[in-house]
Amino acid sequence: MDNLPIYIYLVFGLTVLVAVGLFYQATQRSKTFLVLAAGWLLFQAAMSLSGFYTVTNTTPPRVSLLLLPPLVMTIVLFTTTRGQRFIDTLNLNTLTLFHIIRVPVELVLYWLFVQKAVPELMTFEGRNVDILSGISAPIIYYLYFTARKVGKPVLIGWNVLCLGLLINIVTNAILSLPSVFQQFAFDQPNVAILYFPFILLPGLLVPLVLFSHLASFRQLLITRSTPATAH
Repeated sequence: MDNLPIYIYLVFGLTVLVAVGLFYQATQRSKTFLVLAAGWLLFQAAMSLSGFYTVTNTTPPRVSLLLLPPLVMTIVLFTTTRGQRFIDTLNLNTLTLFHIIRVPVELVLYWLFVQKAVPELMTFEGRNVDILSGISAPIIYYLYFTARKVGKPVLIGWNVLCLGLLINIVTNAILSLPSVFQQFAFDQPNVAILYFPFILLPGLLVPLVLFSHLASFRQLLITRSTPATAH
């Protein structure tokens, strides 16, 4: 992974910074979120730079340690009173706009495919059309929050479709990893996300995208009756 063009690292690094910044805004500038995100990022950077995730013959795969802690945190937040209060304070406008980060992520995945670091099925030339989520995010943001041209069912439906696209790429990515569970892409496995900084795709960006959808569902279906004023 040392021979990749520098622009891939730059675009991915900027995408991570924008994602953290947008989610920070969605949390009403929560310092707790920033501390947790920075600590998690530094921990995963240290783990990946040590080569921990490049060992792929373990059961369960070591890469599962990227996904399980954020998943547990998500479950805790959605099932505790304090966590639910936190979710209900998130800014739905920003949670919706947050998904624009999926455009540069898909570009990075395509460039990694060109460099033979991920399989074609993980790109928009293969089975992954998640870039549509990022392209449509500012459009749905404008129609729902600014112009008020569409109602809550449209925003809910958009979140459902985009969540489906996320599940699709995550499933294909996991089954393309060089591990005991690999089912796809044996000629070119998904090796990029075993290395820093791309380890932050499953370790940080995917959990934030998933959480944004779930938090939006809670607000739209339980706590929010009218679209918020854009800000």
